[in-house]
Amino acid sequence: MTAPPHPLVSRARRLAQELLAPHADRIDQEGMPTSHIEAVKASGLLGLNAPTEYGGAAAPSTVARETAEILAGACCATWFVLTQHYTPVKLLASSDLPARERLLGPLATGELLAGIAYAHVRSFPRVPVRVTAERGGWRFDGTVPWYTGWGLNDLMVLAGVSPQEEVVFAFTEAREQPGLSPSAPMRLAALTAARTVSLELDGLWLPEDAVVLRTPREKFALVDLPRPTNASPAVFGVAYAALDLLDGAPDAEETARSLRTRLDEVRRQAYALWDHPVPHERIEERLALKMRAYDLMRAATTAAIVSGGGRSMDLGSRAQRLAREGMFLLVQGQTAEVRRAHLDRLSH
Repeated sequence: MTAPPHPLVSRARRLAQELLAPHADRIDQEGMPTSHIEAVKASGLLGLNAPTEYGGAAAPSTVARETAEILAGACCATWFVLTQHYTPVKLLASSDLPARERLLGPLATGELLAGIAYAHVRSFPRVPVRVTAERGGWRFDGTVPWYTGWGLNDLMVLAGVSPQEEVVFAFTEAREQPGLSPSAPMRLAALTAARTVSLELDGLWLPEDAVVLRTPREKFALVDLPRPTNASPAVFGVAYAALDLLDGAPDAEETARSLRTRLDEVRRQAYALWDHPVPHERIEERLALKMRAYDLMRAATTAAIVSGGGRSMDLGSRAQRLAREGMFLLVQGQTAEVRRAHLDRLSH
């Protein structure tokens, strides 16, 4: 007998079917209402990776990946805002600093939604955000190029690199404040609804008890390495959603069947590497599978566009939205190493 799905998978599927997917095309054009965020908070999904003693679910990685696929396939913008939340929760769960007791419970239960502003740390030796010890706390200066969820998130985790090449992660409220100014929301080819801005930091001061982690930059780079090299569940979610549009479409059944079979196999192999006991090993193999997943996502979204014909050019077309979301996923979390591997793949 097949075991019943994890409760959070069932909740994600219900949220996707009843709210996200029916409104995704409109939200893509008009923006994300706060009611979507309230529904996410009420769903219990924000506590997916949080410890049970703080009100979370401590769900296994298989559940995290499946819920990501479901949500990204239904409304990639909502998934992208939600997925930012899991990094602050993970940082707090691994921390023994005061911020843990103050914030982990509210983040696990959905009382608060958090975003992240740390991808710029990957650009070292460039240091877009500098952090220096000052007045018993930390001063942040520089520019965060991308911050998603502005006006939707309650908190953010901000990171900067010190002169000693230490990365400091600290919490602050996700609002304009002395030393922190947002740009106007960016108009993007996809996921404009996720409300992405850049942040200018000019002497933003955060107290010591806002810090959740301090770590040498080289250690951070080693821990961070497999994250962008693994194939993203969102890529599979968008690809499967595109293939679902082909089901029953004239002349598309064989295309959909062939692509789905190949996608299933790449997904199986990629997730086996996600679960490898040493996460920073087999990087070349991870990257190869990531590139194959990209290829299949592009093929699936292109097939949906072709199958839709001229209707696919309408901005309200679901096939076109999925194709644009797929374009976004090609560069989401991109590092120099991933970019080189992707361009090399495209050259052959």
